[in-house]
Amino acid sequence: MGFFDKLKKGLTKTRETITEKIEKLVIGYADIDDDLLDELEEILIMADVGVNTTDNLMEAVRKGIKKKEINTPEDLKPFLAKKISELLTKDSDTTKIAKEGPTVILVIGVNGVGKTTTIGKLSNYYREQGKTVMLAAADTFRAAAIDQLEIWGERTNAKVIRHEENSDPAAVAFDAVKAAVARNVDILLIDTAGRLQTKSNLMEELKKINRVIQREIPDAPHETLLVLDATTGQNAISQAKLFTEAAPISGVVLTKLDGTAKGGVVIGIKAELSMPVKWIGVGEGVDDLRPFVAEDFAKALFEGK
Repeated sequence: MGFFDKLKKGLTKTRETITEKIEKLVIGYADIDDDLLDELEEILIMADVGVNTTDNLMEAVRKGIKKKEINTPEDLKPFLAKKISELLTKDSDTTKIAKEGPTVILVIGVNGVGKTTTIGKLSNYYREQGKTVMLAAADTFRAAAIDQLEIWGERTNAKVIRHEENSDPAAVAFDAVKAAVARNVDILLIDTAGRLQTKSNLMEELKKINRVIQREIPDAPHETLLVLDATTGQNAISQAKLFTEAAPISGVVLTKLDGTAKGGVVIGIKAELSMPVKWIGVGEGVDDLRPFVAEDFAKALFEGK
């Protein structure tokens, strides 16, 4: 099964929540009226598109009705598909790669969202692209995270830089950057702690990691990716807002899209946070994390049967 087919399959629950409900809704109405629009609004909110994004989409629908772009209930689905596709593709951005030297990717997120696994899958992806990869175990507060990263390093043939548990995360990041430069590594992926409940400590820790990285490579980290769990819906957006206070996030990795009816959160993240979703995960397999392609997502959401 190719990745697009996995994406279509993975979005089944979300499609049932959005697309198929819209299809059933329009069958029940001969004309567009306030009741129809109220039900449409409820469908979008229940799919975790987000209140603000839903308001904007409903405003676009009402304008579309006035401009005669929407004339019948059947026109609603293609109109929304087009608007959501435009929203997702606007200012979409691919992962930045350094012009020379290692590309440093800092990976952040609360514990439990699949952060370390995501790093392993990213390592696998870049190895498949022919890149040399190094991993840095800077989540030093969990021995399990260090051990897990070691396992991923073995699986993906990537060197792992680690210190003892409870050592200084910035020291691990510093050693990793020095080693990546010395060994001419293409991609350096740095794991970090995800203790959002101690936000002030987390902010200081991330700032310190950034400082030590920039001493060696001034324009690094080239990416700061926030890993979010799609199954948490609006909580994922709340987490993203908190992390933007702690670090300059360049993009989001959205995991577990295949296990949720809340895939509309992709739309909410893009619209409410002006933050691109750069990677999506639609399965447990090592190959089930891939760059996010907005057009494919919109197509799989509205056409994938």
